Amino acid sequence: MFRGLSAFPITPADADGRVDVEALQRLVKRLVDAKVDSIGLLGSTGSYPYLSRAERRRAIEAAAAIAKGKSPILVGSGAMRTDEAVALARDAEEAGADALLLAPVSYTPLTDREVFTHFETVAAAVKLPVCIYNNPGTTHFTFSAGLVARLSRIANIVAVKNPAPDAGHVFAQLEDLRARVGRDFSLGFSGDWKVTETLIAGADAWYSVVGGLFPEPCMAIVRAVREGKPADARKLNADLQPLWDLFIAHSSLRVVYAAANALGIVKAAPPRPILPLEPDAERQVREVVERLRLR
Repeated sequence: MFRGLSAFPITPADADGRVDVEALQRLVKRLVDAKVDSIGLLGSTGSYPYLSRAERRRAIEAAAAIAKGKSPILVGSGAMRTDEAVALARDAEEAGADALLLAPVSYTPLTDREVFTHFETVAAAVKLPVCIYNNPGTTHFTFSAGLVARLSRIANIVAVKNPAPDAGHVFAQLEDLRARVGRDFSLGFSGDWKVTETLIAGADAWYSVVGGLFPEPCMAIVRAVREGKPADARKLNADLQPLWDLFIAHSSLRVVYAAANALGIVKAAPPRPILPLEPDAERQVREVVERLRLR
């Protein structure tokens, strides 16, 4: 479940926040057909904070109708209030999720004690395995290795999704976390342009934005690592550098929406107040997609 490529699609929706079920199912089917290791639904790429509880459930049900029994579905259940996060977690469990991805969403900065209690409460409300979502760029809360270790002792908290460190710090971070949480706890990373080195170093999972739209090149990198071919993995990653440059310049969310629209897979815009890319940047995305022959 928490191994290999976890592909995170966008959640196409209209201006009122109503999910385009057919478009979402097209995206999910691409991932199922590519045999990704799991599907990360309603993550940051899936714009979960911008959707109502009802629409989040509709998205889960729509994805489960395509993926259930084929690709496990990891569902984001983060919310500002603990009781809301519990309700969303239970909704996800009932609607067909196989696991939860939980971020400490907050307006007021949280303490370690508050985050621990939040996670303990949500995890106790469901039977699903839970992955810690460490996304300080969005939540403004950073999980220390010590806090991850404490949370790993809760029975159904079984994984963490961390931002990928720079290549020079990968081994040290992995060794430190492994020593604290044990071999059975999954250590995964996001930040597509950095993750190849974490996989080569022994990370368990890649939580991928680009994999949610273009799973094939990401699966190729994962397979190369699994087959003990780090040079091939690095070459495949380097081939995607024009796309990584766009991610860094414009944000992965905006770029992946532009790419999905350029291919005609969806017709959707990011949730307001996030705006689509400017025409010149959209042109750059189209050119890169065509040059890399991404389909």
